[in-house]
Amino acid sequence: MLEKVDLKLSVSKEEYDEKIDNLRSELFLLQQDIKKLKIPVIILFEGWGASGKGSTISSVIRSLDPRGFDVYSISAVNEYEKRMPPLYRFWEKTPEYGNIAIFDRSWYFDISTNIIDTAGEFREKIESYDEINTFERQLSDDGTLIIKFFLHIDQKEQKQRFKKLLDDKTTAWRVTDKDKKHNKEYSEHFEAFDVMIGRTSNTTAPWNIIPATDKRYLRIKTLEIIIEQIKTHIKVKSDIEKSVIINNTISIQPEFYILKSNKLKEIDLTKDISDQEYEAKLKKYKDKIETLQNILYQKKIPVVIVYEGWDAAGKGGSIKRIASALDPRGYNVTTIAAPNECETGHHYLWRFWKKVPKTGHISIYDRSWYGRVLVERVEEYCKKEEWMRAYNEINEFEATLNKWGAVIIKFWLHIDKEEQLKRFNEREDTFSKKYKITGEDWRNRDKWDEYESSVDEMINYTSTDFAPWNIIEAKSKNFARIKTMEIFIDKLERILKKED
Repeated sequence: MLEKVDLKLSVSKEEYDEKIDNLRSELFLLQQDIKKLKIPVIILFEGWGASGKGSTISSVIRSLDPRGFDVYSISAVNEYEKRMPPLYRFWEKTPEYGNIAIFDRSWYFDISTNIIDTAGEFREKIESYDEINTFERQLSDDGTLIIKFFLHIDQKEQKQRFKKLLDDKTTAWRVTDKDKKHNKEYSEHFEAFDVMIGRTSNTTAPWNIIPATDKRYLRIKTLEIIIEQIKTHIKVKSDIEKSVIINNTISIQPEFYILKSNKLKEIDLTKDISDQEYEAKLKKYKDKIETLQNILYQKKIPVVIVYEGWDAAGKGGSIKRIASALDPRGYNVTTIAAPNECETGHHYLWRFWKKVPKTGHISIYDRSWYGRVLVERVEEYCKKEEWMRAYNEINEFEATLNKWGAVIIKFWLHIDKEEQLKRFNEREDTFSKKYKITGEDWRNRDKWDEYESSVDEMINYTSTDFAPWNIIEAKSKNFARIKTMEIFIDKLERILKKED
């Protein structure tokens, strides 16, 4: 792809002066349309060192209202980011609906700068390409416009620009030893860039390769492409909203699909445990969990525990039993409620990416991202096509965490309708528990059958080999607490044995 780019393309000063102001005015007006239509836009710049990324970004933002964009300059990960999933720092920076995020380097940073090994050879990172394509597709499906630029110059031009920077004491610091090494290894990096562009250029987010030898051409062409792609995106969005498209098929990627034949109605809720056995196992398991946490911390293994279940099924009590055995410095419990205004202004997974644990830590979720296919589905807080595609998005999210090294343990605490009514009444009749029952709980109960059907589908479509669902018989609270602890311990012991 890169070899076909004509690096001699240029624009005269007269043509530049004639076009630039009109383009900037047009982009400024389009920014207002973006805001009004709540379209999030990502513009990212990759390319050779000294190819003009910084000056091109400066040219673009001159056209924009500064209240509607953010610029991020991406460098090597810091110590905190090293303990998080690779895409964590980019999910965090995705723009709010109606805003623009501009990246000087991006999630392509490691691929574009650090995949030539010490012997000067290119090593492909296939998994990295796949994760990037998934990331961009998820954002695109949610309505984000992603505009990607690769600024291209040849080896001789780059060397001349480095020399010019080095000759000036005020800019010499900008050229590092790594930059000089990359110039000497130009052909190897050329190959790496070419493969990167080929593997990550698609209809969702195609690459725009811009000849950057002539700076006037670069600035004009960049603005023209941004304007053209924003206009096209607005038109497509308008056409989709005018048409009625209803897709009644849920499609799960084959690598995630494991059919779960059991239904909630088939679960045996008579299982129980004696008080004596409960107390003995509780003490024993707390000691085990304390030991396991220390080993997890030392091995830097992150753990994600998800609790879902019926209202009044006992999630809080079960979480309390596990948490009481943990060092408070190494875990956190996140209670998921309805998203706030800021959270509804982003992709629904955004708020969960912000809460993933760092290496060696445990995150416990009292409700989770599964709200998308449960309460948001049943109560129609999101569109049908949104919750239907969420099964794949959730599987992809968990797969990314798993590949990073996280252990994922998911519990559904199950009771029947009669037991829930009994617990609701008990809460209303007990002063210290009355705060736990709300009108929303009663309204949800009226839709029991709809929720039950949604849970069956959720378990069917999102129980994977790396993150299977564990259905917990919770009519006996003590039985449920012990069973969740047993599963937690068993999963961690098996993971640690595999690590060893």
